[in-house]
Amino acid sequence: MPKAIHPYEVLRRPIVTEKSTMLAAQGKYVFEVAMGANKPQIAQAVEKAFNVHVVDVNTAHVAGKLKRYGRNVGHQASWKKAVVTLRPGEQIQVFEGI
Repeated sequence: MPKAIHPYEVLRRPIVTEKSTMLAAQGKYVFEVAMGANKPQIAQAVEKAFNVHVVDVNTAHVAGKLKRYGRNVGHQASWKKAVVTLRPGEQIQVFEGI
């Protein structure tokens, strides 16, 4: 049984890139989500936060990159992203007009 996460802690931020903007035209929206969140928790969080109906959720782990600043070496944190598909005709207003 996965650990319970409050729905407002599941969604971290929307991902706004060229590719995610093109996906929004198809009714798919991209979010950074909590690493411990599973697909049903992500779907419930999006439905509760934006008052829409989620059809499908696809997730992916994004590995952090190794960064060098001169002789100093650092590492960006790994994160999880989710592509959420909505019912046809529905949209999230936060993403519109970007």
